[in-house]
Amino acid sequence: MAVDRERVAALVREILEAIGEDPDRPGLKATPQRVADAYAEFFAGVGEDASAPLQHTISISHGPAPETSASGAVMLRDIHFRSVCEHHLLLFRGKAHIAYLPGDQVVGLGALPKVVDVLAARPQVQERLGEQIADAISDALDTRGVLVVLEATHGCVTMRGERQREASTVTIAARGELAEPAARAELIALIGAGRD
Repeated sequence: MAVDRERVAALVREILEAIGEDPDRPGLKATPQRVADAYAEFFAGVGEDASAPLQHTISISHGPAPETSASGAVMLRDIHFRSVCEHHLLLFRGKAHIAYLPGDQVVGLGALPKVVDVLAARPQVQERLGEQIADAISDALDTRGVLVVLEATHGCVTMRGERQREASTVTIAARGELAEPAARAELIALIGAGRD
């Protein structure tokens, strides 16, 4: 479902009036349409299938290197994302780190950021976002385990209330063999490796 830009613009105009502003003054005249355009981008993932980028897989045993067997994890670190917190409609942004233990099938690495983008482009909470990413990968691929670590700063923490500018939130979602803390310890160490 596409964002109804006309309706969003009308509602933003009402919000401006409700806070005591004049939506017709020069600095605000284009604001309702700008917000509507931004919302169309921020919420482009609503109703989209997050597993669609994972549909094209590569067989390890029948692929270009059939002598290769899947034994270790595939990890992609530092996938930048931004989303909108469903509690205050404020942005939160950060990095996603994804690892999976492949069965016979792997996916092109470019597909993983696409999954993150689709799921982040809807009203979210970080905890659910990580779980949804893990589920999408686990359900669509032949995996033995999935690990998703999200690190993010939230506008509702950094810009309002106590205004903790440096505070960040880390969440972990794991499936299969990587649901055991000991099994995922090496991968979590690799996420932080070389960061100094």
